[in-house]
Amino acid sequence: MDRYVAFDIGDKRIGVAISDPFNTYALPSETYFRKGFKSDIDALLKIVKDKGATTVVCGLPVNFDGSEAEQTVKTRRFIEALSEASPVPVVCEDERFTTQMAHEVLISEGMRREKRKNFVDALAAANILDGYLAKINKKGV
Repeated sequence: MDRYVAFDIGDKRIGVAISDPFNTYALPSETYFRKGFKSDIDALLKIVKDKGATTVVCGLPVNFDGSEAEQTVKTRRFIEALSEASPVPVVCEDERFTTQMAHEVLISEGMRREKRKNFVDALAAANILDGYLAKINKKGV
């Protein structure tokens, strides 16, 4: 059975989410604090292995109009390196508004700003994965 792990890749942190056993919804898992390019790739590959993922879904940040920004280029470079090192397929998913949605959820729950940074990336990764799962479940892939 397929299992998906998603990464919301930022400059300082990477949010991690995992699909439920039936691939119907995403569960926020953890926030990885970046240590360096090579160390980050190795850490994510370990997460992929530990979670038993068969596919990796990476959020790709694009501008509101869908055009690429500087962050898109940096993230794409990281995703390409991850893909080359990964034993499982790595796919990209549009991540527009996922972090904003995560912040709104945490604010609505009354979480203080200092604590939000420890959770927002994992929740954003779950939003990315939810979007991907909805798309593949709709297509019947």
